[in-house]
Amino acid sequence: QVQLVESGGGLVQPGGSLRLSCQATGRIISPSAMGWYRQTLGKERELVAAIAGGGITRYGDSVKGRFTISRTKSMNAVYLQMNSLNTEDTAVYYCHARVGTLEYWGPGTQVTVSA
Repeated sequence: QVQLVESGGGLVQPGGSLRLSCQATGRIISPSAMGWYRQTLGKERELVAAIAGGGITRYGDSVKGRFTISRTKSMNAVYLQMNSLNTEDTAVYYCHARVGTLEYWGPGTQVTVSA
């Protein structure tokens, strides 16, 4: 069993930055991919950024050039550096990990961008 624990969310002004962290604990078998998704009320969960074991990254169109995903070499932690935040980035951010055919989600961390 793998548990994912997010941290780093909070309130930030437009134009500001935040860094999210996700630590995988438990029976850790190197995930094939880890990433971040976000969801706002009434909308579907959407991809923010993902990174595979080989280091290949993928970003949602709305965050390209502003957000950067990184990971530890062992893939037991993943980070999301978020710059130039705007109000449309307000959401609950979820950490995600894929281990073989299994998928795991963290409980989510709230990011609020507001003046």
